[in-house]
Amino acid sequence: LICIYLGIRDTTVSRLTVFVYTSPFVVALLLPRFVPSEKLHGVQWAGLVIAFCAVGLAFAEGFLQPSLPNQLRGDALALAAGVLWGLTTLVLRTTKMATASAEKVLFYQIAVTAAVCPLVSLAMGEKWSLDYSVVAWGSLALQTVIGAFASYLAWMWLLRHYPATQLSSFTFLTPVFALVFGVALLEEPLSLQLMLALVGVGVGIVLVNRKAVS
Repeated sequence: LICIYLGIRDTTVSRLTVFVYTSPFVVALLLPRFVPSEKLHGVQWAGLVIAFCAVGLAFAEGFLQPSLPNQLRGDALALAAGVLWGLTTLVLRTTKMATASAEKVLFYQIAVTAAVCPLVSLAMGEKWSLDYSVVAWGSLALQTVIGAFASYLAWMWLLRHYPATQLSSFTFLTPVFALVFGVALLEEPLSLQLMLALVGVGVGIVLVNRKAVS
């Protein structure tokens, strides 16, 4: 979370999104070393690559924009966020946390975040204030209830019951659906690029979740 927050100051949202979603590759590369049954096979790896490339296609315009002054630093922080996300999944699947309830795991993560983020904010010299608009408070409430609670609680539960390497492929839907909601709710144009991205992510997920042929 901290890497994403710091990275977005130096790079574009499109570039950050693509780099963050390298996380499934971290899971697919490292988790089988501890849980052999999580190993992906040829077609499944192809599906993972196709889904990732589809996300890259959806946000390709961000890579064509002029470089920002500290863009490499922002890209590096975004990549670090993706790696750390993948390592978090690894910890949740290979330690005693794997048997903990989804509620307890979520509590641990929120507790650590609540303790660390204020310290980082103070170290950066940020000014604290509660003088926000109604829209800002509403957005914060929505992020808290849906983003930080409901979605993560569901994710923790899924990690306990399904293979993480295959489950991670579904995360590629998140940024693409963000664009879809932009079309549906904000009347943004539905481009061929977005439709191809949706198809690519869908095909990739199907391939990743295919059973290996022995």
